[in-house]
Amino acid sequence: MQRPIPCLFMRGGTSRGPFFRAEDLPTDLSTRDRVLLDVMGSPDPRQIDGLGGAHPLTSKVGIVRRGSRPDIDLEFLFAQLQPDADTVDTTPNCGNMLAAVVPFALEVGLLAPRGRQTTARVLTLNTGMSCDITVDTPEGRPEYDGSARIDGVPGTAAPVSINFLDTAGSVCSAMLPTGRVRDRIDLGDGRTLDVTCIDNGMPMVLVPAEALDRTGRESVADLNADIELKAELEALRRRCSEAMGLGDTSSKNYPKMCLVSRPVAGGALSTRCFIPHVCHDAIGVLAAVTVATACVLDGSVAHDLASTSSGVVKQVSIEHPSGEFSVELEVDATNPHVVKRAALLRTARLIMRGEVMVKEKAFELAETR
Repeated sequence: MQRPIPCLFMRGGTSRGPFFRAEDLPTDLSTRDRVLLDVMGSPDPRQIDGLGGAHPLTSKVGIVRRGSRPDIDLEFLFAQLQPDADTVDTTPNCGNMLAAVVPFALEVGLLAPRGRQTTARVLTLNTGMSCDITVDTPEGRPEYDGSARIDGVPGTAAPVSINFLDTAGSVCSAMLPTGRVRDRIDLGDGRTLDVTCIDNGMPMVLVPAEALDRTGRESVADLNADIELKAELEALRRRCSEAMGLGDTSSKNYPKMCLVSRPVAGGALSTRCFIPHVCHDAIGVLAAVTVATACVLDGSVAHDLASTSSGVVKQVSIEHPSGEFSVELEVDATNPHVVKRAALLRTARLIMRGEVMVKEKAFELAETR
């Protein structure tokens, strides 16, 4: 026997996965997690028995409900699964999947359209971060066709504008969780390495690629095959996690690791991000916001390499393996270490609507208690 659960399969930015109304999933968290693992087909490297795409970027789930406060329209819970693990991590945010929240809510009736454009305030339950998301609704429903283009996604689509309201210290205690823009980390083998530990939407550790004897221009395939580098990054990640007040994150998807180098295509900075053990084909939304923030912080390892404009409003183009990601930052005129606003453009698309079939055994433990 199998049970059907309504869902929409959607692309948000450069990620995709099933979206659910919260009311359609089990309220018991352990049962919910077993259901999501069954939906995605994890753990299995190919996720052959579920909807997962055999990659962390396509092993994501969105859960949406109406806001429980007058100032919040929608509440979004992001769940990160892994192809070959039985974990469901609801600790970090995902700015890409966030781009599909308002279209999903409009499609399933959690939100009513508000004219030719619909703006909704969304609270991300993972970290308590709020943002205003605007989508085109010219005929009272989400518009998916358009001329907006984002690198990492073929073709063009209608724009999704995301204006983040409070990204600083999304998981950590502060935007600069160590209290410094630069830290010297002891690697334990007689070497030290300068890094920037930062969280402006996503906990991250930024490392100059040349400090690890890499150029920062390597292909994703080459970096994923670089076992020595990945081992060094994981050891560094665990040391930095402690310094950032995150404790043991060996089983967590954060902090993300990012190799930074000078731009090569006219942007502000070149990046190679790991999520956290697989090199990203592009860069995550909140990772891009966090890296862009580091670019404008004097003294950070990114600032040393970055090319940015003057003024309080800055367009920061973050280069990644499949193109670039532009972030608009507004810094405080009296304190350039304070980022007042971060805004960016994404796209989204409804791919499929229907029901996903879940094996009965995913529900059994909770029902036999």
